[in-house]
Amino acid sequence: MGEIEGTYPVLQTAGTRLGVQTPMGVSTLEPGQILSPRVQEKHARVRVKLLDNTVEIFDIEPKCDGQVLLTQLWKHLNLIECDYFGLEFQNIQSYWIWLEPMKPVIKQIRRPKNAVLRLAVKFFPPDPGQLQEEYTRYLFALQLKRDLLEERLTCAATTAALLTSHLLQAEIGDYDETLDREHLKANVYLPSQEQAFEKILAFHRRHTGQTPAESDFQVLEIARKLEMYGIRFHTASDREGTKINLAVSHMGVLVFQGTTKINTFNWSKVRKLSFKRKRFLIKLHPEVHGPYQDTLEFLLGSRDECKNFWKICVEYHTFFRLLDQPKPKAKAVFFSRGSSFRYSGRTQKQLVDYIKDGGMKRIPYERWHSKTRSSIHVLTADLPKQVALAPPELASSPLLSPVLSDAGGPRTEDQEELRHKHMPEDEAYFIAKEILATERTYLKDLEVITVWFRSAVVKEDAMPAALMTLLFSNIDPVYEFHRGFLHEVEHRLAVWEGLSIAHTKDDHQRIGDILLKNMRQLKDFTSYFQRHDKVLAELEKATKHGTKLEAVYKEFELQKVCYLPLNTFLLKPIQRLVHYRLLLSRLCRHYTPGHHDYADCVNALETITEVTTTLQHSLIQLENLQRLMELQRDLVGVENLIAPGREFIREGCLHKLTKKGLQQRMFFLFSDMLLYTSKGIMGSSHFRFRGLLPLRGMLVEESENEWPAPHCFTIYAAQKTIVVAASTRQEKEKWVLDLSTAIQAAKSSSGGDVSPGLPGSPLCMRSPRSSDEVVLEQEPGDPTQGPGGSLEGLGQHRANTTIHVCWYRNTSVSRADHSAAVENQLSGYLLRKFKNTNGWQKLWVVFTNFCLFFYKTHQDDHPLASLPLLGYSVSVPREADGIHKDYVFKLQFKSHVYFFQAESKYTFKRWMEVIESASSSCGAPSPAQDSPWPCSGLEGALKGKEE
Repeated sequence: MGEIEGTYPVLQTAGTRLGVQTPMGVSTLEPGQILSPRVQEKHARVRVKLLDNTVEIFDIEPKCDGQVLLTQLWKHLNLIECDYFGLEFQNIQSYWIWLEPMKPVIKQIRRPKNAVLRLAVKFFPPDPGQLQEEYTRYLFALQLKRDLLEERLTCAATTAALLTSHLLQAEIGDYDETLDREHLKANVYLPSQEQAFEKILAFHRRHTGQTPAESDFQVLEIARKLEMYGIRFHTASDREGTKINLAVSHMGVLVFQGTTKINTFNWSKVRKLSFKRKRFLIKLHPEVHGPYQDTLEFLLGSRDECKNFWKICVEYHTFFRLLDQPKPKAKAVFFSRGSSFRYSGRTQKQLVDYIKDGGMKRIPYERWHSKTRSSIHVLTADLPKQVALAPPELASSPLLSPVLSDAGGPRTEDQEELRHKHMPEDEAYFIAKEILATERTYLKDLEVITVWFRSAVVKEDAMPAALMTLLFSNIDPVYEFHRGFLHEVEHRLAVWEGLSIAHTKDDHQRIGDILLKNMRQLKDFTSYFQRHDKVLAELEKATKHGTKLEAVYKEFELQKVCYLPLNTFLLKPIQRLVHYRLLLSRLCRHYTPGHHDYADCVNALETITEVTTTLQHSLIQLENLQRLMELQRDLVGVENLIAPGREFIREGCLHKLTKKGLQQRMFFLFSDMLLYTSKGIMGSSHFRFRGLLPLRGMLVEESENEWPAPHCFTIYAAQKTIVVAASTRQEKEKWVLDLSTAIQAAKSSSGGDVSPGLPGSPLCMRSPRSSDEVVLEQEPGDPTQGPGGSLEGLGQHRANTTIHVCWYRNTSVSRADHSAAVENQLSGYLLRKFKNTNGWQKLWVVFTNFCLFFYKTHQDDHPLASLPLLGYSVSVPREADGIHKDYVFKLQFKSHVYFFQAESKYTFKRWMEVIESASSSCGAPSPAQDSPWPCSGLEGALKGKEE
């Protein structure tokens, strides 16, 4: 850490120590003039230069903390997302320093009344889409305009011209050559503006019709992809004396040579940052420093420069990496060591949550081009009337629409009614909104691998370098592509809804052009998608043979962010292509051939169909491999379940007849065998192997009349015969059909295959039992006996896997059901109500893998709770339910009832469709057919978590 910054007393002269009177000097006063005592000024007028170059003056007490001045400024600007910004000033050495909120102004600026501070962006998020307010994005655009002029945002001449053209569009509106030339002569955007003059005009000509908000969005979107976005250089040298530049960003400490980045020290790699005099020290974690030394050292120009850079690093790390701001250190009683500096504002997570929870009332905000009106208006009651001149028909900004700013907090009925009133009625809009919602979920799913899992394996140095390269070089480019695609869709939907609020029609009320462009780009990723099976196989192989990686893998699957089995997320990129095809098909069916969006949608559909056709076989193989890998982890006593040619067909719960009666068992049907297991001991998430039957020579016969239990059938194998009972007639028919089909397929397969379970078989059992099993031993504490069995105590991702849901819901799922579930995934905001409560809660809901996952907002990293839907029935409420709202559907399993309200007729139909597809996989049992092992424990646990 840094050294102590000392304070020194003023030394007395020899005369004053001896009591000599201080000499007064020669008086220059006029006769009769009296010398008045010097009075310290109680207030100082501090000048602040804003991002639009206007100067505001604030009255403060010099001894007050910097936070007082900052608070005055935020209130004056009505700035909600103020934590991204700060005030900076130049010190004697002429480099910029941030005003510290917790330190008196007079101790930071010698003469506050003579100084000019300037408002600036302090923290640059990697994705400007995280900025919730249009006003914030406007200020960010002004900051980038300043950076261009000051040559901080260095980029190619063409890119600089493009950025300037968008800034020009935001400032003066549509292209007008005379007006453009006059404006550019009077206003400087670039240091070498004359050379880029014609390029700027050529680009500006393309932006006709673009609003100021759209222009700001384009500026941010272009700038965020530049190497120098948000970079502030601090001149330094390394140990060899080589001149370098240090900088800090959301990801860590960056090292540049000139303007070329040569190294990045991610926060996950850094153990400690400190400084000692002019030396800036980075201490790395021992397991990640690799070829570097344990501690890296850089030399800055002075101690003050070094300490200033260290402070900026501390603030960046806290803002972007921590969930809560750190608590202040207790003051030392006698001596202190090191700096007590800390970041005192909100972290980005706290700021986002504050905005989402409605912590501050949004101020209506409008902008117009400067050639028609002043460029910015913030409407408040206490501002002069001439400022609040927004036209009533534009009372809401397009980019403050619910598409971008849904916060998940409770809404009043009047607010919901007003929102629905202004919502577009075109079904194409809701299809486009479904694309947006599911894309948000998909990107979060990719981050489970690209961000969270990567961080876990890097921290423990658990993954071989070759596998790291294979995995992340395959998925990182896909992730970056979809980030850009999501931003385009978000922006288009915001404009679309904004135009609907203003009751105008526009060419931007379409989505086909964006889809066509991006579907064509997706074709270039085909080779990446085709390597996913290799990635999955190599990850499984490395996990099996690497103790450290296996431990990290298992530990990571227990984290809340990993809400599905980890390898499931590796299938998401190819599955997403199927979703695009289905959504585009829906759009094409909706549009008439003469619609202006029809041709683009048809071409986009043809493009993505070509890609999915190419990858169809790969997807089938991947889904089968993933299913076998997941079962291999869940089944104890079975080795080498993954074998060439083995295909998963069905899994589910049946009751096997033994001398003790019907015993609950979990059965797994594969293309070459039928395997059955029992639940492990209480609290365990595994199933123990009990026996297997080869399909070769097997015969299935219905035998309900021979046994007292309903829905029985007999399975005759080569060495063993068993009798099993299904929970319902429908379940029995599914098992008999799949078994008969699989037996017939096994007969016609090549005769050279080795039967499973026999010598030489690839499938091995760790604990072989008698092949003629009649009575199975009961493990101590086995929860299968009696109604006490539940999923309580299991990790959430285990509680929601199909194997456990099938066990507790007494049902089954087939390969076809899994394939259908891939096509029926959905995301969006719903209002939820429990059966015995009155209030409705707004939640972001994700439907995937036969389960509903509930989040507070779409930006959350992990779900609050979940609800497996196998066995549930979906319907519209009855009169007795007392629900008097539109677009409400009802979910019910036995006594467990939930109500959900969708925002429109289209979304209501879509939720009904996808939930019916999940619930119909197993059919809701009637009361007479209830399993003797009810899942009340599961439902109670889930409901407790949700409430």
